[in-house]
Amino acid sequence: MTFALIKERKNPPDHRVVFSPQMCQEVIKHYPDAQIIAETSDIRIFKDKAYRKVGVTVQEDVSEADVLLGVKEVPVEALMPNKKYFFFSHTIKKQPYNRELLQAILKKNIELYDHETITKKNGSRLIGFGRYAGLVGAYNGFRALGLRDKLFELTKVDLLPDLDAVKRELDKIEVPTLKILLTGRGKVAHGAKEILDYLKIKKVTVTDYLTKDFSEPVYCMIDVMDYNKRTDGLPGKKQEFYNDPSGYESDFMRFATVSDFFIAGHFHGEGAPYLFTREDARHPHFNINLVADVSCDIDGPVASTIRPSTIEDPFYGYDPVTEKETHYDIPGAITVMAVDNLPCELPKDASEGFGEMFMEYVMPAFFNGDKNGVLARAKMTTCDGRLTDDFSYLQDYVDGKE
Repeated sequence: MTFALIKERKNPPDHRVVFSPQMCQEVIKHYPDAQIIAETSDIRIFKDKAYRKVGVTVQEDVSEADVLLGVKEVPVEALMPNKKYFFFSHTIKKQPYNRELLQAILKKNIELYDHETITKKNGSRLIGFGRYAGLVGAYNGFRALGLRDKLFELTKVDLLPDLDAVKRELDKIEVPTLKILLTGRGKVAHGAKEILDYLKIKKVTVTDYLTKDFSEPVYCMIDVMDYNKRTDGLPGKKQEFYNDPSGYESDFMRFATVSDFFIAGHFHGEGAPYLFTREDARHPHFNINLVADVSCDIDGPVASTIRPSTIEDPFYGYDPVTEKETHYDIPGAITVMAVDNLPCELPKDASEGFGEMFMEYVMPAFFNGDKNGVLARAKMTTCDGRLTDDFSYLQDYVDGKE
């Protein structure tokens, strides 16, 4: 079976790749029947010569491959028919801007396996770039703090070679006394937590965070049952909330009144209450003045996130009074970091980490008859141009009815 590492063609350029040269060696070592080729690329973080050095053939035409491995969406005109593709298609939530992509995939009889749909039986994701989004997002939040308050200057992540260099930058700073709130329990939140722990910021309990003052920077990591409550006043249950959040309302304001810096690392499910609304942000006791929104749901659960920002220009301000964008360092504004492609800033580490997960959880399925059902669960489209049963809910989206 031949696997191809395809060139990333989406703009702005993405330097990540599924397998590093070293991981290609590991794949071939563990699976002698596997062959890896690489499409020549001038933007990939690992150069063509690095792949050739480990015995991977690099060529312009990779149409001989059975499985094509990418990261971001493949442009419609570059899709090869009758192939198996792995990439982030950004279609499973019926994103309007990628409807044409899914239509083309079906028309070209492509088997699509979205990286987001590679899951355990319980639905939790097996692979992703979440940790690196959290790492970079938290770092960028501190960079915004330093620039806005003229405390320190941190180098942009995309100008640094790797995670070790990021941490060396953090060694230079001293974090002022402030309260930092971190939402989530997944890979994104734990990536952000790595930065907070590296800075030796003290982690405190919910009770202490809400009731005590501190003479040092502290953070509190909270989950859905901390910032949501049942509307009838009865105790909430996490699984009940996940199954049907309609009987719940936000309890986030109790944290917003005592927090300075909010790192949004949560997953926001459809129908769940917003964390804070535009009206909440105008409340006289709303204290948050810096938001690193790693989750980056636009006009969604975090009211100050009104648009995605970019790696080149990562910060903007949100004026709670006018509900409009302003400069990030204007007094009274909420400083917002909402870059929606954070792992791109750390392409080497992100690629290496992603490749390790793909190797562990996905590659065995190609050679053991998919005994754990990983490929079966991830498969969105069939080789005869149909949606699989698990993704049949996308038919109206494909037909242009939604």
